[in-house]
Amino acid sequence: MNLLYSNDRKGEYPASWYAATANPMDRFPELPEDIKTDVCVVGGGYTGLSAALHLAEAGFDVVLLEAHRVGFGASGRNGGQLGSAQRMDQEDLERLVGDADAAKLWDLAEDAKDLVKSLIARHQIACDLKPGIAVLGLSRSEQKELHDHAGHLSERYGYDQIELLDENAGHVLCPSLAYKGGYLDMGAAHLHPLNFALGLAKAAVKAGVRIYESTEVTGIDETQPAVIRTSNGSVRAEHVILACNGYLGNLNRNVSSRVMPINNFIAATEPLGSDAARVLAQDVAVADTKFVVNYFRLSADGRLLFGGGESYGYRFPSNIAAKVRKPMTEIFPHLHDVKIDYAWGGTLAITMRRMPYLTRVAPNILSASGYSGHGVGTATHAGQLMAMAIQGQADGFDTMARVPALPFPGGPALRNPLLVLAMTWFALRDRLGV
Repeated sequence: MNLLYSNDRKGEYPASWYAATANPMDRFPELPEDIKTDVCVVGGGYTGLSAALHLAEAGFDVVLLEAHRVGFGASGRNGGQLGSAQRMDQEDLERLVGDADAAKLWDLAEDAKDLVKSLIARHQIACDLKPGIAVLGLSRSEQKELHDHAGHLSERYGYDQIELLDENAGHVLCPSLAYKGGYLDMGAAHLHPLNFALGLAKAAVKAGVRIYESTEVTGIDETQPAVIRTSNGSVRAEHVILACNGYLGNLNRNVSSRVMPINNFIAATEPLGSDAARVLAQDVAVADTKFVVNYFRLSADGRLLFGGGESYGYRFPSNIAAKVRKPMTEIFPHLHDVKIDYAWGGTLAITMRRMPYLTRVAPNILSASGYSGHGVGTATHAGQLMAMAIQGQADGFDTMARVPALPFPGGPALRNPLLVLAMTWFALRDRLGV
């Protein structure tokens, strides 16, 4: 199954609130012929756009190939949360890679947030960047775990952007009785994800990047130079960057054995007007502690953008709005009759440890993917790290690449059924409150 076309029309953004409010951008042409370049980037999401922009600014000739439209995939569909730290908790990273590399990974995560904010400022990207993400637990024991985690970040890493929320303070911020407190991280942020991607594309073109859309890569010859093949032409490049995330397919089996595509869903309600205060009292984003995470925020026009609901097949459900309405009304029962104006799905990619997988596929081919729902900052930063590695400054890339990455068990035939089994178990635990 080719996930590029399983749930979407070729060359079209999904019917999301993000697409409906996107900043205008003309289509880029298809690759018409055989060409040559210094670097060929495969994939037009945050990773690829960031890599292309940074390489072009460093003086490289760069070509970017995108099967659909720039920002078409997870980069243009996600919850828009620019979170702190890595996807794996620092305490777990300390046990996995040791204190020294865990500290480097913390610094890289802070660099990722700073990079996104600086790119938005430097290129004047209009994407509604706002500070603040609250992480809320569904029990008092989870509240304590979140407070302990915040204390660890403060004591070990000097992170002072977090405000602890007891149950009452949590309800002042988010008036849902489902939550029992947590913390508010004002060093984190949220934004309009598709407009951020489009802003990166405009900046890349201004820096000299040649972008070709509706250009699916069908194969890569791992030679020197490499040859990237498409249906209409080819690109001969000294370096290649794979930035495909959940849409990699069979372009590289080593990467695809460690990076699993899954689907997630978001709905946008009608504008809530004065009722918006019954959802959030501040213009911040929220993520909770469920394994199948609920995440939400208010849009610039006062809608609730709510992500949640699990689906384990590669096809999107026929009624995405109903899929998301169920967890949304568990958190906000008073919204049971609210009109949903937009509902969409997206394909992201996870790894076994929920850490991104950065690797050298060949001496002249780099890959980064598997952001596991933490991609706004991490994917943008991974693009920069690969650009720096091509320039001979590989410390950051190598630190990320040293994180042990396990292949999914079962191989191509069984890995999805085994994932379904595991995810169903954890979803059941969520429902039982275990």
